Amino acid sequence: MVFIIVNFLGMPKVFLDAYKFRHPLFLIEPDSNKKTIVILGSGWGSISLLKNIKSNDYNIAIVSPRNYFLYTPLLPSCTTGTVEFRSIMEPIIYMIRHKKTNVRFYEASCTSINPDNKTIIIRDSSGVYGDVNETTLSYDYLVIGVGAENQTFGISGVNQYANFLKETSDARKIRIKIMECIKAALFEGQTDDEKQRLLNMIVVGGGPTGVEFAAELHDFFEADLKKWFPEISNIFKVKLIEMLPSVLPMFPKTLINYTEAAFKGQNIEILTRSIVKGVTDKYIIVETVAPDNKKMIQRIPYGLLVWATGNSPRNVIKDLVSKIPEQNGSFRGLLVNDYLVVKGTENIWALGDCTATKYAPTAQVASQQGEYLAKLFDTLAEFRKVKKEIRYLEKLLETDSINFENKEMIKKDVNIKIKKMERLSILPFEFLYRGSLAYIGNDKAIADLSFSKGSFSMFGTVAFLFWRSVYASMLFSLRNRVLVCLDWIKVSIFGRDVSRF
Repeated sequence: MVFIIVNFLGMPKVFLDAYKFRHPLFLIEPDSNKKTIVILGSGWGSISLLKNIKSNDYNIAIVSPRNYFLYTPLLPSCTTGTVEFRSIMEPIIYMIRHKKTNVRFYEASCTSINPDNKTIIIRDSSGVYGDVNETTLSYDYLVIGVGAENQTFGISGVNQYANFLKETSDARKIRIKIMECIKAALFEGQTDDEKQRLLNMIVVGGGPTGVEFAAELHDFFEADLKKWFPEISNIFKVKLIEMLPSVLPMFPKTLINYTEAAFKGQNIEILTRSIVKGVTDKYIIVETVAPDNKKMIQRIPYGLLVWATGNSPRNVIKDLVSKIPEQNGSFRGLLVNDYLVVKGTENIWALGDCTATKYAPTAQVASQQGEYLAKLFDTLAEFRKVKKEIRYLEKLLETDSINFENKEMIKKDVNIKIKKMERLSILPFEFLYRGSLAYIGNDKAIADLSFSKGSFSMFGTVAFLFWRSVYASMLFSLRNRVLVCLDWIKVSIFGRDVSRF
């Protein structure tokens, strides 16, 4: 009864949020007297900055070839139809039209950054070009959050034959490839060996993305595929390959053991201490180190190969590194100081996967970095405002038209504002680890939660319910939360779609 009352009382806010969503604010024209912040990218760091910046003292420009924010933690769910693509996409235009300052979006790729002239070159990436498809933007402050590319480690065949999992287009390709493998395996006259190859699904990378994709694929098979295609019941296999001694190395040992035991119970084979040496159109070459440290080479056939490991800097980052002497020798990304300022520059910041820091390349880190930069720019704006007020008051003190009493009042006001400036200090960025979650299949998950006095581990069905509630609450908008929850309900009632489109 209490639950119903609470939900009923909360309905007006839901309708109010929906109304605000459908009625954006009027467009605000840029003000030439304001500083301009250019943000590159539309990922976790960049969007966190855009969402949290409060000051109206800036013109803001966002440059990204992707015109939406993608909620990447649920991307593995899209590969099997547990969640639909558009449910985890939030168009950038929805965000910027609800900001009370000038924000302009350029659907374009940044091809070059000139730190000396404070300019960037952007190229139209929409696919339909007008007479002008390249232009130059000027900035006062530049924030780089372009993410990273897939790291192939120079292994032959990876780019040509593997499927990656970073974008919605990647998830769509995987979804299609799964059904194509089944179609080909069931083709009349197909040999048993070829059926086994086509239905052998290999995932390279034992981090959260690889583990969650393997789990989603197993659920898809158990709940849907083998019901509609019973011929594949004893042939469909999922195999996970990891270079380290265990999967999910960022989790406590108890949760790692639980995950590996759960995968064993789901017939998901895990090959640890294994390195992919080469990829062909039908096989991968894997070197595995046995417990006695002997190396064994295997040639493993596959139908689908998903590559979920490693990050590599984008070309625009490599180009910028080459222009800044202080960045020489940085191969993983941009070197930044404790304030996220790119070393060798004064007005360029970087965050997220495009940086080379001590932090893991996770959405949690990038999101907190975005929040930090939002506070930093708000503080800078307030600092400039107070400084301008002090200068104005000091000029008043220099005039002869003000009597003694008024001068004393102005002096007190100046002292108050000076003290205020002193309090407007900017502290270095510090990452606060809040925990990690991972779905491991069969409506089970693991959770490593961090508190001020320690940490707490949770696993099983309870952790799965917690995983879903946290992921739903972290979605960007009410619209996304409603769509994802409806997707979960739809799948629980009707199952996943097995169409190939």
